[in-house]
Amino acid sequence: MKKLLLLFSFVTLLSCDQNSEKKSEVSTSAEENKTATDTTQNFGIVIHGGAGTILKENMSDSLEKAYKDKMEEAIRTGHEILANGGTAVEAVQRTINIMEDSPLFNSAKGAVFTNEGINELDASIMEGKNLNAGAVAGVTNVKNPINLAFEVMENSEHVLLSGKGAEDFAKERGLEIVDPSYFYTENRFKAMERARNREDNKTAFYDPFVKDEKFGTVGCAALDKDGNLAAGTSTGGMSNKKYNRIGDSPIIGAGTYANNATCAISSTGWGEFFIRGVVAYDISAMMEYKGMSLQEAASEVIQKKQPALGGNGGIIAIDHKGNVAMEFNTEGMYRASMNAKGDLQLGIYKENSTE
Repeated sequence: MKKLLLLFSFVTLLSCDQNSEKKSEVSTSAEENKTATDTTQNFGIVIHGGAGTILKENMSDSLEKAYKDKMEEAIRTGHEILANGGTAVEAVQRTINIMEDSPLFNSAKGAVFTNEGINELDASIMEGKNLNAGAVAGVTNVKNPINLAFEVMENSEHVLLSGKGAEDFAKERGLEIVDPSYFYTENRFKAMERARNREDNKTAFYDPFVKDEKFGTVGCAALDKDGNLAAGTSTGGMSNKKYNRIGDSPIIGAGTYANNATCAISSTGWGEFFIRGVVAYDISAMMEYKGMSLQEAASEVIQKKQPALGGNGGIIAIDHKGNVAMEFNTEGMYRASMNAKGDLQLGIYKENSTE
């Protein structure tokens, strides 16, 4: 009888242990699934197509639609990459490619002309997980400058290449090279001629009229499912620029910055002031050292610090939690964002415009 009781007790204890293990396994599995779900939901992307004096009364319905359609095409391209588990760097690069190939924006195909009547292109890209970065300035025959910036980041020991050297490196890396005439657009050429007539022996960025014109530039910032951030910027610079002028777009910390600890940022505006204010890094630093939110830091820099210097423009950014900022102190900024749920926001003018 005692043996029977002992056997029953042993079987009961073993059954309890097994149930406990199963419950523990279920609990662990649930926690793992929750973590995986949280990670999956935490991604997003944001873009800009330039900031400046963009007024609805000066925009035809067809042109407004063209800008919105192209921005939507671009951001959906990057969002799809992120949704399928792609990296933030890839999403940024491919999204910018769409805008570089459009004559609507001051980047690559739609780049503005220098005072000499040529197109000089700048771009930069940066990834937040290791602070790796690449940039190019003053290239004239590379179809997609952001791709060359990526090659500099991934396949050279340098950060910034310029001019002929950058073009030679592009050929070595097998990038698409085009005749400079590829970048010609009639409206950009006429804009340069008008700027020439106004300048009165001043360079374009001292001309108050040019200062208030729309600044082109395209940019993108993204957060991927692995929690990595990246940002990129591509531009034709300032219309009627002289002396191989280079703005903030290829300058890491001014036009582009990404750090997994804080945020990823792309700038657009009057480059000289964005360089002096180290705008992109300043926003990140305020988050890191002052504990400010992305929106608080972006507002402080764009609405207070930059105007105090005399500069104008804007930024788009996303932080390591997926929060987005689209801050500008001009009359408008071409902008769009998408979160993990696929919610799309589109805007052009100062007032909010959502879809």
